[in-house]
Amino acid sequence: MAVTREDNVYMVKSRCWWAHIRGAKPILRCLQEYMVGPRRASWRIVSSIEQKEETRGNVEHVSTIKEYRSKIETELASIFDDILDLLERKLVPSATAAESKVFYLKMKGDIHRYLAEFQNGSD
Repeated sequence: MAVTREDNVYMVKSRCWWAHIRGAKPILRCLQEYMVGPRRASWRIVSSIEQKEETRGNVEHVSTIKEYRSKIETELASIFDDILDLLERKLVPSATAAESKVFYLKMKGDIHRYLAEFQNGSD
């Protein structure tokens, strides 16, 4: 069962109820902490296990691990697409304070770096 955008928003708001009172920056930080961070950590662990199983020649395990890694990548890509869309369409253009604009642009760069961790050149 795929996680929807609404599920992600609900999870962030329920864990960081205080953040939506203070604006977009705390919500984005909370999103990073609860939605992105654990998935990136899982991806790194699963990728490491996949490499070990490949060197051992465990074809059955490798195919299962690849499926799970792909699921994590799909979830991350969906979350990143939503965040990038929000940054590009709303937050960066409407940022009036230099500090806010720098924060949003840094976050945009971080997300592209995170995407580069698991996407290849054809993605």
